[in-house]
Amino acid sequence: MEQSIKQLILAHSTELFGQEIDASIIQFQKTRKDVEGDLTLVIFPFVKMLKCSPVEAGAKIGQFIVDHISSIVKFEVVSGFLNLTISTSYWLDQLNEINKEDTFGYVAENSKPTVMVEYSSPNTNKPLHLGHLRNNFLGYSVAELLKAFGHKVVKTQVINDRGIHICKSMLAWEKFSPLNEKGERETPEKTGLKGDKLVGKYYVEFDKHFNAEAKQIIESWDTGNFENFQAETIEEYKRLTSAKEGKDEKAVKGLEDKIKDLAKNQTSLLREAKEMLVKWEAKDPQTYLLWTTMNSWVYKGFDVTYKAMGVDFDQLYYESETYLLGKDIVLEGLQKGVFFKKEDGSVWIDLTADGLDEKLVLRSDGTAVYMTQDIGTAVDRFNDFSDLNSIIYTVGNEQDYHFKVLFLILEKMGYSWAKQCAHLSYGMVDLPSGKMKSREGTVVDADDLMQEVVESATEMTKERGHLDGMSEEERTTLFNIIGMGGLKYYLLKVDPKKRMLFNPEESIELNGNTGPFIQYTHARIKSLLAKSGISLDTPIQSSVELLPEEVEIIKLLNEFPSVIEEAATQLSPAVIANYTYELVKTYNHFYQAIPILIEMDEAKKEMRLVLSTNVAKVIRLAMRLLGVAVPERM
Repeated sequence: MEQSIKQLILAHSTELFGQEIDASIIQFQKTRKDVEGDLTLVIFPFVKMLKCSPVEAGAKIGQFIVDHISSIVKFEVVSGFLNLTISTSYWLDQLNEINKEDTFGYVAENSKPTVMVEYSSPNTNKPLHLGHLRNNFLGYSVAELLKAFGHKVVKTQVINDRGIHICKSMLAWEKFSPLNEKGERETPEKTGLKGDKLVGKYYVEFDKHFNAEAKQIIESWDTGNFENFQAETIEEYKRLTSAKEGKDEKAVKGLEDKIKDLAKNQTSLLREAKEMLVKWEAKDPQTYLLWTTMNSWVYKGFDVTYKAMGVDFDQLYYESETYLLGKDIVLEGLQKGVFFKKEDGSVWIDLTADGLDEKLVLRSDGTAVYMTQDIGTAVDRFNDFSDLNSIIYTVGNEQDYHFKVLFLILEKMGYSWAKQCAHLSYGMVDLPSGKMKSREGTVVDADDLMQEVVESATEMTKERGHLDGMSEEERTTLFNIIGMGGLKYYLLKVDPKKRMLFNPEESIELNGNTGPFIQYTHARIKSLLAKSGISLDTPIQSSVELLPEEVEIIKLLNEFPSVIEEAATQLSPAVIANYTYELVKTYNHFYQAIPILIEMDEAKKEMRLVLSTNVAKVIRLAMRLLGVAVPERM
């Protein structure tokens, strides 16, 4: 309807305003609930052209629209807003059209350019945690949104499988893993522990011994024992210690942290980890075998977690294969003058003219930094997929600056596609108990959390009953659908940019803006339709009168395509989540207030059942975009 009105005004602008107008000044908004009407046109942009008051301008435009569009039956002007009332027959036609499409709101597949969505991208030294849940659910949902909006989508991740943090787990396993009677160390098979958890256990173990050794060094220094330490280290310790005198508590704490860091850099454990990294980069056979073995444990563990999450990937990249990418591009950029070399041989880019700063892209020894790797990986992906138009990186907002620099460097290197790339920046997830710390083993494990919400959903559903006639397998599936649906919806209903507090108990509540509330409404509609026993293949009769509650639901259904567009454009599943909640709330109000199965007028009953059918359909289609399943029974 908005498009019809816009075309009418543009086609007759000279007749209406004495001049041609730009389409951008024709603005619509939702009609306020305290006034009559279905659609509101903003009048203020036309007042100057018509040289009259907003009310007079609204009356002239309103009458013109009523005279030319039969579906607009009346209008009302309130200040500078023209409220238009649309006929019942129009809304019935809309419902009939919605009813014809199984995937109403979705755009034709692969009708828009190819987009790559990167998400997850874990480290192989620890299992996935709560933060990864938001990342994975967000990235997967955005990929599904873009597909629904017509884009061809490639889902990917780059697995961080190299570096000093990986060597810490490897070294700790070698040094601290207990031996069995056969002299064998712990493995996932021998312990029954998921591979990623076993490797993560030794990352924590490294940190415990690392801190204990650093503490011993500090105690030794405090007693004046500096044997086997270099002179500059001793001098720095003495400087930091004397600097504490006369300082306040906060300043003293900062200096003590610097002393701890100084001691940590002197530990034999860190030295051994660094030596192991050098061996890995030199492809030392024994080190490389240990690395591939432990990584294989982690990958198997990740696969189990991803399956439980309900996410997948089309293409995997590994940092061990990509970390050298970009060096050639940087050297090429050095010749072009995009980068510059400092006296120590390091290579930089000066972005001060762009409001940023100077950024290192190659160290003085010629080794790559993360930025170099990301430059190379981006170019490599566009080489891998010839039809690729853009990449969306799902990464926490602490990396906002990194991606500003990355896209700007790529643009300066002449890659036109860099302007289409985007950083899907999201806020961290907090818990009532505070922040998570991987090295201290205080993270909220993703597997444990998913199991917890499914167990809670199981107890809640069993207490409510309604499980008669369901097999044990069907019940288990239902409990998982409810628990995981609640978890995903809770993490996705918040604007991605916002930091959020996660409460597992709230996520599975049956009331309020939750996944189970929406799932229950879907199951309720399915039960209603099963009881009706009516075939709904024929179109609704145009003579049926609609109640305001029914018109409101059809309006909401009619908005679904534009909601998908908004969510896909903004890369925000929260738009879908909150639209679905509004639709469900509105339908439940209708369901409680208006008779359906007991309605005596058959035409009205059929219309209400068709309406209910399409509410269930849109709920299912919308929740699919969030990666959430909806049950037939609940």
